[in-house]
Amino acid sequence: MQMIVALIIGIALLLLLVLKTKVHPFLALIISATFIGIGGGLPAADVPNAIINGFGGTLGSIGIIIGFGVMMGQIFDKTGAAERMALTFIKLFGKKREHWAMALTGFIVSIPIFCDSGFVVVSPIAKAISKKTGRSIVAIAGPLAAGLVITHSLVPPTPGPLGVAGTFGADVGLFILLGIVLAIPMTIACCLYSCWYAKKLYQIPADDGENWIRPAKEIEYSEVSLRESKNLPSTFNSFLPLLAPIVLILINNLAKALNPDFAGTPFGQIMGFLGTPIIAVGIGLLCAIFVLGAGMTKDECIGEMNKGIKSAGLIILVTGAGGALGNVLKVSGTGDFIAEQMAKTAIPIIILPFIIATLVRFVQGSGTVAMVTAAGICAPIIQAAGANVILGAFAACIGSLFFSYFNDSYFWVVNNLMGIKDTKEQIQNWSVCSTIAWGVGFVELLILSIFFH
Repeated sequence: MQMIVALIIGIALLLLLVLKTKVHPFLALIISATFIGIGGGLPAADVPNAIINGFGGTLGSIGIIIGFGVMMGQIFDKTGAAERMALTFIKLFGKKREHWAMALTGFIVSIPIFCDSGFVVVSPIAKAISKKTGRSIVAIAGPLAAGLVITHSLVPPTPGPLGVAGTFGADVGLFILLGIVLAIPMTIACCLYSCWYAKKLYQIPADDGENWIRPAKEIEYSEVSLRESKNLPSTFNSFLPLLAPIVLILINNLAKALNPDFAGTPFGQIMGFLGTPIIAVGIGLLCAIFVLGAGMTKDECIGEMNKGIKSAGLIILVTGAGGALGNVLKVSGTGDFIAEQMAKTAIPIIILPFIIATLVRFVQGSGTVAMVTAAGICAPIIQAAGANVILGAFAACIGSLFFSYFNDSYFWVVNNLMGIKDTKEQIQNWSVCSTIAWGVGFVELLILSIFFH
């Protein structure tokens, strides 16, 4: 019970430090890990080593991919590749299907780009579509926001889910592929909700392009015709850096699943190298540098990649600190003890990281901090219980989507760029939408837990 009490007080201390003091979440996680280790009975001299080993072990597996991913995302932003993707999907889906085009744009763009940045980059296209077609901005930008945040929360190399996968020791390649599959129903549900709510909140851009109007009745639909705002890269060049690593990882994982002896063949050894997430994402980054960045000078290209690295610094530190907390729980035996107690109850152990991520998300707002914290606490418990680490990792990621509201920066980015100012409407527009993704994800998690233990 000393372990349980120490863990409860440690989590309360973590929330108190993050919410009520000026202490940074990174430092708060290290402080909490130290307290839980000592309070749980671990010799004080062993606590620093447990923290160091947990921090280094987590970042050793995913730190390189985080660096590659954020640099690639910055090049996507600078070169207009994200805008090209949006225009491509609009042409592909056709008349009155712009909402699906924007959802798919968000779904793809947020794999290498942070969802906040992705929405800022692509939302002007959503606004232009709303103005030209007469469709409510809610039906156009809502699906975009949902697609962005869902893959941001589930699909590496976005730093949050990548850090969770590393903390749980999950196979990153499999995590990417399954994350994409799980994200599809969640995105569809959110897209349908946004289209439904658009009938209640009909708002379109005014002629001046800056203000918003709410006509008494819906303007007759006119087919959209968007001109390219600048010299954009080609469709092939825009998609290549993103699709290349996904295809390499997919081929490697499918081949190994279909043929157990594949890894021993000459081609299998080549694909085993190229399909490793670090190598695959690195190839994607090289494609971005030499294909998308062909028109940039050396200094411009490196400067943009440096911006990406700076933006990832916080995520890398918090992810490592989450791994440190998890290792303290593992070394102290707290994870084993909780796993044994959970096994005696009727509660599926896989629900634990989902609940913790949900609570942390609601209390402090950051989805990334919520999923990393839940992973740090629950990974040793899931591992000790012999449960499926992939499901445990997704449980933490899905829980972090719960009810985005005032303490979440993305809540303000989405609503403000859509011109929605009323608090009630902001909550109905985005808080409810994010909670739908959370609910659908939870149902998917329960279904998967039936087949995978």
